[in-house]
Amino acid sequence: MPLKLAIVGRPNVGKSTLFNRLVGKKIALVDDQPGVTRDRKMAEGRLASLPLSLIDTAGFENVKDDSLEARMRAQTEAAIAEADLVLFLVDARVGVTPEDETFAALLRKANLPVVLAANKAEGRAGEAGVFDAFSLGFGEPVGLSAEHGEGMAELYDAIRNALGEEAFERALEEAEPDYAGGAGDDILDKLAHIDIEDTTMSDEELVAAIEAADVDTPAAPVQADRPIRLAIVGRPNAGKSTLINQLLQSDRLLTGPEAGITRDSITIDWEWEGRQIRLVDTAGLRRKSKVQERLERMSTAETIRSLKYADIVALVMDAHEAMEKQDLQIADLALREGRGLVLVISKWDTVQDTDAAARHIRDMANRLMPNAGGAPVVFLSGLTGRNTEKLMPAVVKVYKDWTARAKTGDLNRWLRHTVEHHPPPSVQGKRIKPRYMAQMKARPPTFVLIASRGDQMPEGYKRYLVNGIREAFDMHGVPIRLFVRQGKNPYAGKVGPDGPPRYKRRNE
Repeated sequence: MPLKLAIVGRPNVGKSTLFNRLVGKKIALVDDQPGVTRDRKMAEGRLASLPLSLIDTAGFENVKDDSLEARMRAQTEAAIAEADLVLFLVDARVGVTPEDETFAALLRKANLPVVLAANKAEGRAGEAGVFDAFSLGFGEPVGLSAEHGEGMAELYDAIRNALGEEAFERALEEAEPDYAGGAGDDILDKLAHIDIEDTTMSDEELVAAIEAADVDTPAAPVQADRPIRLAIVGRPNAGKSTLINQLLQSDRLLTGPEAGITRDSITIDWEWEGRQIRLVDTAGLRRKSKVQERLERMSTAETIRSLKYADIVALVMDAHEAMEKQDLQIADLALREGRGLVLVISKWDTVQDTDAAARHIRDMANRLMPNAGGAPVVFLSGLTGRNTEKLMPAVVKVYKDWTARAKTGDLNRWLRHTVEHHPPPSVQGKRIKPRYMAQMKARPPTFVLIASRGDQMPEGYKRYLVNGIREAFDMHGVPIRLFVRQGKNPYAGKVGPDGPPRYKRRNE
């Protein structure tokens, strides 16, 4: 199994840069100012043939009060406690500092294998710092450059020596890769021969023709080990990290009264009732006009990236400030990206008249978020744990709707019934005639409707159909995409039994 490696050291020695180097992509925020990393961040990486489970940590500060720095130190100590090996990083250009010596004393008490590395050792300026690191008492330091990728072979050898051959061989073992199946896109070709405008064709005959076309390919089976990717998003200080800590029943993430503590997106693997969940805590999203600093712009971009790669988005809102413009924009972004949505009202323990407040918030959600499609609303308190047990059932229900597939026969029965009771409006005196409908894919549910003059179908009628699908097939809290395409003329290009049509002359 992968070696769990914690990268530790004082602030601004290049821990996140090395973390990104070993992961193979820039997923940890990096900036010149110290103290960018606050929570511990985990990701899978690799050093040559060695698979790694990496932990990026906050810069070590020698404080033990109630300050933010002290809470960051506790996160670093927790990372050391769960690691198999510690990579202790110092700055070769600065040399060994008193903070490095204090941290070295703490690592000696941890009773873990430690690899000492001097970062920023490229060129002559770093040579003295590499030799200076011998004084820390962890053997020969590895001189490397995380920025330029130098010294990685020496780091590999140092990890091997620190672990020992038996533990190193175990770390080289990897699990089998997980391959996801896909579905074909030939549904329209299979249904092209059906003319739903044929008034002599009954509903039973239509369904029989569709089922004979064999278009209802089963959805790819959901692998038991594939986690649900759940992104926790919202404005700053809405209670996102507090909620995750309550779900995990541990102080995994930094929390406090200060707004904007979380800067990076933190991914945590978790198991809920036998189901694998991948929680992603994100930085708070403020209005674009208020985001001025470069670091906050980077945090915002990372949050949006996490939202785009999630399966389900839990939008956390303060009970006293819910449904503000920024909340509506975040919900709209999640739905436009095709993610399932759960609305979470936090700090519910501070609300006096909960029944009236809940009715008011639900009314606002229905009025201000019509595109949310009946997304579930969960009222809870991350601080006290009140109603937090209701969140995951709502998430799993939305996930099932997000991956659902409707049978083509049922879709077309519903379509005929809907068109009979509320046909599309005529355009320039000509009727729009829906022919048939099929689901092209799930995640999110995507449908195609073939209709004569489909390119002229009004947007209002498309929304009516989408809302009808949502109610008829119980797909709440997920975006539904409907594409309307022009039906083909079944007689176009065909030649009659007597050859091409003849045109008579005027005098004939």
